[in-house]
Amino acid sequence: MTGRPPPPERVFIDGPAGPVEALVERPATPAHGLFAVCCHPHPLYGGTMDNKVVHALARAARDVGVPAIRFNFRGVGGSQGSYDDGIGETDDALAVADWATAEFGGRPWAMGFSFGSFVAYGLALSRAAERLVLVAPPVQRFDFTQLAVPHCPWLVVQGDADELVNHEAVTGWTRSLKPAPEVSLFAGADHFFHGRISELRDAVKGWLEAS
Repeated sequence: MTGRPPPPERVFIDGPAGPVEALVERPATPAHGLFAVCCHPHPLYGGTMDNKVVHALARAARDVGVPAIRFNFRGVGGSQGSYDDGIGETDDALAVADWATAEFGGRPWAMGFSFGSFVAYGLALSRAAERLVLVAPPVQRFDFTQLAVPHCPWLVVQGDADELVNHEAVTGWTRSLKPAPEVSLFAGADHFFHGRISELRDAVKGWLEAS
């Protein structure tokens, strides 16, 4: 028996705009040299580290034995600073990843939902992530095509009833990439995966175990 994982630990990490509020979810038996950084939706539209999709991503990582760090972007919750159009928020994610590297060793798994997908993508490129998971990446609002293509294993999860992100734009973008990511299209799922959170978590967990 490995026992139950400890409760999430709230920490404040030194960031470029001041302290970054984060929750660290540690497995009962953590894998050495691995950790996941989980990025939340748009700060100006209510996105926080407590978002259910972000929580599901963190739990998927924890369930496969990898510590997960959820954090609030600058200006959200206890994190200092103000919204910076994805640029400063990427710097926040880099600071969290650097803290986690000192804490756990190794390189990150970058994970993000909606706006957080854009940040996670930048994190993956900047810190040579070992895994990348994007949920509902807003390809019509942020220009992913100007960024390099990750060479780590990566997964894109998208609902085909998403009212905010056009699923055809997402799948068209993924088909244009070499190497292309694995894509999981959820039939009937809206942007926030209402009623599908457990299914989402299980899909991500299954992919992490297999990749």
